[in-house]
Amino acid sequence: MISYIKGALVHRGESYIIVETAGIGYQIFVSTGMLSKMPDLGKEIKIFTYMSVKEDGISLFGFSSKEEQEMFLKLLTVGGVGPKGAMGFLSQLTPQEIVMAILSGDVKTLSKAPGVGRKTAQRVILELKDKCSTEYAIAIPVDMEESAGTMGGAKFEAIDAMTALGYSRSEAAKAVGKVAADGMTTEEILKAALKKMITF
Repeated sequence: MISYIKGALVHRGESYIIVETAGIGYQIFVSTGMLSKMPDLGKEIKIFTYMSVKEDGISLFGFSSKEEQEMFLKLLTVGGVGPKGAMGFLSQLTPQEIVMAILSGDVKTLSKAPGVGRKTAQRVILELKDKCSTEYAIAIPVDMEESAGTMGGAKFEAIDAMTALGYSRSEAAKAVGKVAADGMTTEEILKAALKKMITF
């Protein structure tokens, strides 16, 4: 399996890009979100990839991060979700949003993905609920790494406190994810999350 490709971006199509490295141009299918963030042609990029081998050919699917790649692989384990379906999820939602929707049983959010019906969304929730962690769902973005220590700790403590009060971990994660902001203490996050639970 080709884990990633690093080279010059030489072409942008409607649903794919071509990256040239060592004299070879690789056609890589990417999400619409990733396509819109591509740099200018000629710039060097690094794309995490998944190689799909079928009777009718070999295709490469690309991702901007290891997290996207791992979520794509998780989605492929769900019956009825192929590479194009998994890419559809990532075109509409971030990996964190997908995990949060799975943990909270949010069929409506998952159904936003192109070509995904209610039954497929329910199957994704059923088959991946045990494979997704709450910690990943409320992960701090990479560009906020410096403040991750305090903020992440406060979020996790608030979730622990809510589970101690009888809420499920997925309910607690969903509430905390909606209210937590920079600089908030555990107590402030907990109060805001409990208030939010009333609207669920």
